[in-house]
Formats: sequence, structure tokens, C-alpha cells
Amino acid sequence: MTTLKRFMISFMAFVSLFTANNAKRYADYCGDYDFPRIAAEEQQENTLRIMSFNIRSSDVNGTPLSKRIGVGVRQILEVMPDSVGIQEATAQWMNNLIPELSLLYGWVGIDRDKGGDPRVGGESCPVFYLKAKFKLLDSGNFWISDTPAEPSFGPGAACRRICTWAKLKNRSTGEIYVHVNSHFDHISEEARVQGGQIVSRFIEEHFSDVPVVFPADMNTDQRSETYATMTQSLIDARLTAVDCVTYGTFHGGQDPNLRADRYLDYVLCSADFDAAAYRTVTKGVDGRFSSDHFPIYADLISKAETDQPIQEETT
Repeated sequence: MTTLKRFMISFMAFVSLFTANNAKRYADYCGDYDFPRIAAEEQQENTLRIMSFNIRSSDVNGTPLSKRIGVGVRQILEVMPDSVGIQEATAQWMNNLIPELSLLYGWVGIDRDKGGDPRVGGESCPVFYLKAKFKLLDSGNFWISDTPAEPSFGPGAACRRICTWAKLKNRSTGEIYVHVNSHFDHISEEARVQGGQIVSRFIEEHFSDVPVVFPADMNTDQRSETYATMTQSLIDARLTAVDCVTYGTFHGGQDPNLRADRYLDYVLCSADFDAAAYRTVTKGVDGRFSSDHFPIYADLISKAETDQPIQEETT
């Protein structure tokens, strides 16, 4: 285990103890539901941990966002991903996530309604990344519509939908990957299909020679045209992971056992990776839901030969 990883785990333990006291003041909105709980496991060496987390923009079964902030932050720190794509990040979420995670994580993203600072208004699909481990080489955003360069709606979409990406370089090994994050429409199948087409085409046109991960809430299951489009060029880590413990990702704040096979969230990746492990994080925090979705993550192994270590960057 690297020195950086040891530091992060120690820091996570400190934050967990601090937030645990705050969490005791929250309403017990998980109720008496008895759902499977997956304990955290040691991350294998030389794996890339990629997380997707729809954190829910408003209440979960009557419990407001303000009472879930500490739970959501703690859940991210317990997983400790190398990068995480977040969906439904409102300004309130961003104004809490950024200071809580800023010691470890940098971030990119804009709000989907006006294309401005996501701390001011609108939902966003930000990418957070471990800034001590990775250097941000480039980033960008586009809308899932016929006019991707400006705030706009897809066909029949209930909301403007955006895609945010970050190109990251490992400061120690020099390896590069692109994290692409999005949240497809929850109403219009036509908009979801268009989303799959636009995102897959963008990846092919801009990053065909770079490893890519696409952890996202696609708001659709494996039988859909959208899923079929995205998996023409990307691999579903849940279906290929050597070590896989999985559960439906959407529970709606109700008994998760009623939706044990309800998958809306995915970690997709290019063929540059093998999936070593995959988890649906059903553990919760102190028996409480962090969202109406379960977070998910995958540990990925690069198929490329690792370069000789280079001098660690400091900028």
C-alpha cells in the first residue's frame, strides 16, 4: 500500500469519527429495512478506483438534502475513489462537497442550466479526482442535445442534460485516463437514446487513443437501446469484474429489496481496462441512506504495461 493511500485512509478515519457525531442528529430515514451490507475491502495494488454517485437533488422519502450532506460526504471518503462522477449536484451540494473534500480532491464541472459556476445555481455532473495523485490535463463540458455547445434540451427531455469530462495523468506513473460523467434524462427515451449516441460519438472522436471510464446514471436498464449503444465501445465493469458483489442501484428511499434488480447506474470503461472488483455500496452510513440511489464503484486494472516511475510532479 502506498504512502499516499495510507495517509488518505488515516484522514478518512478521522473524518468518519467527526461526521459520525453529526450523523447521530439525523432522522433515521432508513427505517427498519434489512438490506445487504457490503463491507469495504482492501483495494488491490495498481488498480484505479472509479465511483458513480447520484446524490439526489432534493429529499429522500421526506428527508431533506440538508440532513444527508454529512452522510454523502462520509460515504465518498469511505470508498476513497481515485475519481468520482456525481449526478444531481445542486448548488447546495457543491457548496458543501467542495470544502468537505477539498483537502484531497480537485474538481471540474459547470451547471447545466446556464453553463456557469455550479456553486451558484443549477444541477451539475462534476468529476472529483485525487489531486495529489493526478494532474488535471484538460476538461470540458457539452450538452446532450442538437446544440451541444450551449445550454439546451434534448428531444422530449424534462431537463437540460450535460456531460462533463476530465483528462487525468497519474503523477507517479505517467498513465493517463479520461473520466466522462453524465446523467441521462429520466422521462424521454428519445433523449436517452440521443444521449448514448452523442456521448459514445464524442468519446470515439476525441479519446479513441486514451483509456476512458464512464460512470454514470443512464436512467435505463440493460435491455434498452441506450445501454446497447454505450456498450458497443465500452465494457460494463459489473458484468466483467472478477470479484463482484452487486445489487440494484435505485431504491427510491424505500425497501431496497423491492428493487434488488433495478439497475440505472453503471461503471463503463474502455477495453484498456480489466475489472478487478465491482461493488454496489449498500452499506449506508449509520444505517441511513445517503441518496435514493446506491453508489457504485469498480477497481480497474490497466492492460498497458506500466511505465517506469517518473519524478513525482508537484504542480
